[in-house]
Amino acid sequence: MASKRHVALAPRALRQLRRVRSVYLVGALLSLLGLLTQEGPAATGGRQAVIAAVLLGVFTFLLAVTLVQLWRHARTAHCGTARKLTRSV
Repeated sequence: MASKRHVALAPRALRQLRRVRSVYLVGALLSLLGLLTQEGPAATGGRQAVIAAVLLGVFTFLLAVTLVQLWRHARTAHCGTARKLTRSV
């Protein structure tokens, strides 16, 4: 199996990922809340429930991808790209 080369993220991209992480989390929680507050068994197959479920899936997927990217960046702090991108004081 070929070894993968890890490349560090640029500082701007890292800041954007950290900011958008909370947006995805709030979106997933609101979608879950909307899905749980559907009224009665008659609304379980309704259009609103389907939309809330789709939004929950999308926000959960985006949050997972963001967390994986941040986790992978934390593991590459020792690589040469990370040293080049961080400013020396």
